[in-house]
Amino acid sequence: MPHDTEDMIQLLLNTNKEQEQTIVDLRATIKELRSTIANLNETIDELKRKIFGTSSEKTRRPDQEEGIQEEETVTVVKEHTRTRRKKSVRADLYEALPIKEISCDVPPEERICPDCGSPMEHLGYKFVREELRITPAKVVRVHYMQETLMCPVCRQEDETTIVEAKTPTPLLAHSPASPDMVAMVMYQKSFLHLPFYRQSKDWMEKGVPVPRETAAHWYNYCSLEYLSPVYEVMHQELLAREILHADEVPCQVLHEEGKTATSKSYMWIYLSGTDGKPPIILYDYRPGRSGDYPIEFLHGFTGMLQCDGYSAYGRIEDVVLVCCLAHCRRKFFEAVPKARQKKLKLLDINSEQELAEPPQGTAEDSSLLPAEKGVAFCNRLFYMERLYKELPQEERKQKRQETEPAIWNEFWTWLETLEPAGGSKLEKAVNYAFNHKETLMNYLLDGRCEISNNAAERRAKTYVTGRKNFLFHDTADGATASAIVLSLIETAKANNLNIYHYLYTLLLYIPDYKNEPAGIKQLLPWSDFIKERCTGIIDIEKVRPEERGNLNI
Repeated sequence: MPHDTEDMIQLLLNTNKEQEQTIVDLRATIKELRSTIANLNETIDELKRKIFGTSSEKTRRPDQEEGIQEEETVTVVKEHTRTRRKKSVRADLYEALPIKEISCDVPPEERICPDCGSPMEHLGYKFVREELRITPAKVVRVHYMQETLMCPVCRQEDETTIVEAKTPTPLLAHSPASPDMVAMVMYQKSFLHLPFYRQSKDWMEKGVPVPRETAAHWYNYCSLEYLSPVYEVMHQELLAREILHADEVPCQVLHEEGKTATSKSYMWIYLSGTDGKPPIILYDYRPGRSGDYPIEFLHGFTGMLQCDGYSAYGRIEDVVLVCCLAHCRRKFFEAVPKARQKKLKLLDINSEQELAEPPQGTAEDSSLLPAEKGVAFCNRLFYMERLYKELPQEERKQKRQETEPAIWNEFWTWLETLEPAGGSKLEKAVNYAFNHKETLMNYLLDGRCEISNNAAERRAKTYVTGRKNFLFHDTADGATASAIVLSLIETAKANNLNIYHYLYTLLLYIPDYKNEPAGIKQLLPWSDFIKERCTGIIDIEKVRPEERGNLNI
């Protein structure tokens, strides 16, 4: 122990310095532990939600919560013009269906006047009621009988001249598969999401044994052999557009070279934007999620690509990326405590529900948590987009640039003031927003761009709905065939065509025109030929292979 005063002072100073450093270290440890606890709590909440909760972002309105009754409040919203859709009546709902009138006549023994006994005269019919009838599908065996002609004069001169009638080209040699039957297999598999084994049961009910292997062979062969030329022409048309959407969704293929049955593959989705031209939706099967796949598929495309924040899209050259605000909002929504998520509303520009204008001054609202403020900023932008969605593209661009940059500037300024816990969901949301700052705002450059990539996500959901039923693809060819058929179905749906009749029309004509570019052009979903024959309710009895005629090329 020091004996003089200076040594004692120095010892105390050193001890004090060591204690200060210990305090700093302990505070850092406490901060780190608090961050770890917060992250672990978020992980536990997320696991609980995945196991016991719902996976949807949709939240019930407060008045839908059980046991909660709130007083009605009047909300004043910003005045704007909204076109209200006319309520449909029964005549409008069934106007595409043919009408068959059933006359209910008075029996002969009751056509005598009960008062005087004189014969009664016909006064007329009156409408009493309407009902719908359905004719169950039936299968008929069709035998094509080819007529053969022989010249009797040539035969007398020991020469034989024979002429045979032309017969419709079969889809598959030595197979009972017809265009309407294969179209039904495709329609049930990719539109109604009915797996082959269920279809097999349905065919048996109709008296036709069609094993699942046979149905799968018809589906895959006809898709790859006949429908792929139409798909390729649509692909080239898509690349010529100026605005596209893209997304990807996982799938599973059991038998694929170099991969195990449990490995993950991907179905990529590409579709045209709101450019005023006929919509195109294409699915593309790939064995992985590498950035090489969108680069290859979009080779030759130069325009604006709307997508999520996946880094693979950033590798595509000569395109302007437009990042989805819905994905950014989802990051903030996931950072909101589960108990408070139920009170949040996620606004969407396509919602039919009347929405009140979100309040201004989001950054100063002390009643909101930081993550809730992030959601609120996004909701304000979605609300503005809903007001402008029906405007012409130039006016829409002008309105956006007049009102929305101020919201963005307020959002970025507020975001810079945050100091979220390391590794927390809020930090991930903040980093996601900053990492995609430029691409999130690129939709302001063109009035045809959307603020979100929901259009592609809806098409991804269509595939996922089918995947929940068929679970997996057996082979890579089967996955590719599914991508082709689903592409034609979704594009036909977007062009307001009768789905089944479009598939039937393709299979009816394409065997004779698959190598004819002019013929394929007439079979595209937006051609006048297809719109005339595949719009509304169609009676295929009037368009059979032997009566179809030829394309005008």
